[in-house]
Amino acid sequence: MLDADHPREACGVFGVWAPGEQVANLVFYGLYALQHRGQESAGMAVTDGRGVLVYKEMGLVSQVFDEPTLATLQGHLAIGHTRYSTTGGSRWENAQPAFKTNAAGGGIALAHNGNLTNTGVLAESLAAEAADGDGAGSALRSSSDTDVMAELLAREADLSLEEAIVRTMPRLEGAFSLVIMDERTLYGVRDRHGVRPLCIGKLPGGWVIASETAALDIVGATLVREVEPGEVVAIDSHGLRARRFAPPEPKLCVFEHVYLARADSTLGGQSVHQVRRALGAALAVEAPVDADLVIPVPDTAWSAAAGYAEASGIPFGEGLMKNRYVGRTFIQPSQTMRQLGIRIKLNPLREAIRGLRLIVVDDSIVRGNTTKAIVAMLREAGAREVHVRITSPPVRWPCFYGIDMPTRAELVASDLLTDEVASYVGADSLGYLSLEALTETAAPPGEGPDGLCTACFTGNYPIPVEAQVQGKELLEGLAPQR
Repeated sequence: MLDADHPREACGVFGVWAPGEQVANLVFYGLYALQHRGQESAGMAVTDGRGVLVYKEMGLVSQVFDEPTLATLQGHLAIGHTRYSTTGGSRWENAQPAFKTNAAGGGIALAHNGNLTNTGVLAESLAAEAADGDGAGSALRSSSDTDVMAELLAREADLSLEEAIVRTMPRLEGAFSLVIMDERTLYGVRDRHGVRPLCIGKLPGGWVIASETAALDIVGATLVREVEPGEVVAIDSHGLRARRFAPPEPKLCVFEHVYLARADSTLGGQSVHQVRRALGAALAVEAPVDADLVIPVPDTAWSAAAGYAEASGIPFGEGLMKNRYVGRTFIQPSQTMRQLGIRIKLNPLREAIRGLRLIVVDDSIVRGNTTKAIVAMLREAGAREVHVRITSPPVRWPCFYGIDMPTRAELVASDLLTDEVASYVGADSLGYLSLEALTETAAPPGEGPDGLCTACFTGNYPIPVEAQVQGKELLEGLAPQR
């Protein structure tokens, strides 16, 4: 990834139950709409009622699947996944969906968005069961929490998959939005905190479960509702049914609204685009500055920059052009290209910014390196002043719930004041949005700010984490856990 100044995305999941439709094609387009959530690997599992076929590979959705491959994936039910690694390294064995065979010989496929915080404990439990001769499933093949979850389900040999899900989910700690399938039924599951999104859509002849509503739109599905925190939904020939495995304690990740989700999605009944516009407007009130032009860092800051411009009365314009064909590639750049860095992805519109005082709106600063490069690039292109405005508070704590953020020591704002960060990135000024404004704007209707996870800003982790997880040392000063 060239952009180290934003959190690396979570993952995208998509499932379809639609007899008579080309479900593999629907999953392909659904994953294509969710490509922003993960660019390391893609895969899908399909069934015709007799067996489950899994196909997965490293790369983008369009690199993994072509028409001949999709033509071999026939059936009435399918799930898919596009991945960015959190638990488990970036290698084929950890690509999803995960597949297991239970004691009865049936197939189980599972795709996961999120991150468990007790993977090690669960893996040790599975190993102990296997050593005692009690394990009915297959051995763990990867280091991912997804493989652990699939194995737990496979070992519930005396239960239907639905009952196995209901029994197993309370054992899991952390964030998980899942699509699961066997030869007959599609399941959607969301952890009791609802940290990661998951929604249900209706097709004329079937159903869809997806990470974001934008993926429903692309396949022509109509949004029915979100999967509730602590809920399991099942879809088969009898239609849609739902049951709870835990009481809901909503803690939707606020970064979904800030950065992760597509602007054309809705979360918690709110348009992501409208929330980002409102964040930009609030930022204009909290961090005003005299300038000639407001420009976004494309693409996720477009809505916020428009909101800032409207609220401030300063014109909105383009100042950076993004190469939208820069995705994950297996061709390593030369040393010269590495030195050019962010220019591979962004290039300034020199005539549009020369001699102007700029307000550069972005959604977050993580390490600071990319922001520093952008500021330098704009100055080289002739900008007279560069004022950076961020539509979130300083990121000071790593995420353990499905977003890849660095250790606390690598977060530029972890031990620097705002003026010091401004000096580091070379900006004339820097302004962050307050936590209060962010949570008041992004909070789902009827839930209020307490319905959001803000751990990366506050260090208050709603789901307990150990002092060292995934190499992300919390160092000293861990905030109290709630």
